[in-house]
Amino acid sequence: MRKVFNTDGYCDPELHYMVDLSGRLNEIRAMVDAGQYFTVNRARQYGKTTILTALAAFLEEEYEVISLDFQTISYADFASEQNFVAAFSEELLENAAHIPAEVKTKLAQYAAGHPYRATLSALFRTLTEFCRQSDKKIVLLIDEIDTATNNQVFIDFLAQLRAFYLKRRRMPVFQSVILAGVYDVRNISRKIRPEEDHKENSPWNIAADFLVEMNFSVKDIEGMLSAYENDVHTGMDVSGIAALLFDYTAGYPYLVSRLCKFMDERIMCNAWTKEGFMAALKMLMEDDNPLFQSLMNKLNDFPELNQLLVRLLFQGQSIAYNADSIAVQHARMFGFVKVADSLVLPANRIYEMRLYNKFLLDYREQNSVIYTEGSRQRNQFIVDGHLHVRLVLEKLVEAFDSLYGDQNETFLEDAGRKYFMLFLKPIINGTGNCYVEAQTRNRERMDLVIDYQGEQSIVEMKIWHGNSYNERGEKQLSEYLDHFHLKKGYMLSFNFKSSTIIPTGY
Repeated sequence: MRKVFNTDGYCDPELHYMVDLSGRLNEIRAMVDAGQYFTVNRARQYGKTTILTALAAFLEEEYEVISLDFQTISYADFASEQNFVAAFSEELLENAAHIPAEVKTKLAQYAAGHPYRATLSALFRTLTEFCRQSDKKIVLLIDEIDTATNNQVFIDFLAQLRAFYLKRRRMPVFQSVILAGVYDVRNISRKIRPEEDHKENSPWNIAADFLVEMNFSVKDIEGMLSAYENDVHTGMDVSGIAALLFDYTAGYPYLVSRLCKFMDERIMCNAWTKEGFMAALKMLMEDDNPLFQSLMNKLNDFPELNQLLVRLLFQGQSIAYNADSIAVQHARMFGFVKVADSLVLPANRIYEMRLYNKFLLDYREQNSVIYTEGSRQRNQFIVDGHLHVRLVLEKLVEAFDSLYGDQNETFLEDAGRKYFMLFLKPIINGTGNCYVEAQTRNRERMDLVIDYQGEQSIVEMKIWHGNSYNERGEKQLSEYLDHFHLKKGYMLSFNFKSSTIIPTGY
């Protein structure tokens, strides 16, 4: 049986098509060899468990590797120190391969819940003895650390690990401790302490920075596709498909694998072509998977994310990266955005398109008039399977002027781009998608890329500042069309002083 593309749980190189992890493993190995304690913080389904699983096998020849998963420790186990020590001891007994007899006896007592022994200090004295008697240096890996982050017992556990680290020159301790999760536990004290007990110093402030790149590069994706092509012989342009996958996903591991899975298993004809890729992209945009569910839940749990993303997606604001901004911290931690050249940008095109769909649905519920107008006229815009973009713009001008021509300038500037996309949505819904090109995202210019049936159209949206400014915009659009290898593009100018929109074909 040949391998498959996997998006359920961690990836096994014997069963699944994967990128080559050796470079990343060597980087992490160097951190372990240096005795560093650190955290692997990435958004959901970013390959954290896969890399930890591979790392455990990679290190096992030289180190005693103990891999734990805090998902297996229940909420009740964090209710008290005694409960936690009992549960943690039981996990050690089940997952550590070589435990000295004396240490195993003590851990068994803790697991049985002997109250006079069930303290963190007693547990760590036993762990010290474990490190002393072990034939190899011990590396502790703990996955899904987020499970524990709302518990004071976990903070105390981190404090004990910190004390362990600080004693490493004087006594045998873990060679390295690696914690994996979404939340950065270096800031965990802020997350759970009541205001009267608020502390800025984290018990995990000894953690080294984890700078290993987890995104897939184009080269990574090419390697994975080459292995697939050697097995299946589709005749695909490996480099071309790899570039397409990276272009839309920015190398987000789950998104790359999900698209590949759709092309492999669900697209029957021309699966590994641009046409097949666009069909898989459509499936992904309609996919109700755990990653997208998690993203949408975060928008409900952290309202400040909505405000930040609306500013970024619709208002064209250039948002400078500020490490002290809670909204930016959360957006970056959960994977909504990335930071490039000190600016906050959408993490990838797929997230951007999914967020546009979400926010446009919200706007439709608030004001469905322009959406309804686009839906009412939609049939005239599709000619022989192609989207008639110029006609879309001309009809938008008529509808916008009729519906909103008497509104004030403040309303128009805030709403113009949003309502254009709301008008477009029912026209391309189910067949196409649109997103704003990151290179042109600013207050005065946003190039919208419309994908419809595998064809791309560029619409440059600008605020009108006179003819000379408009001519510069035409030159910019021409250069951008060359980048996309397209012969025709469109410019949509919002003239808020006269409450009109000026569409231009180029």
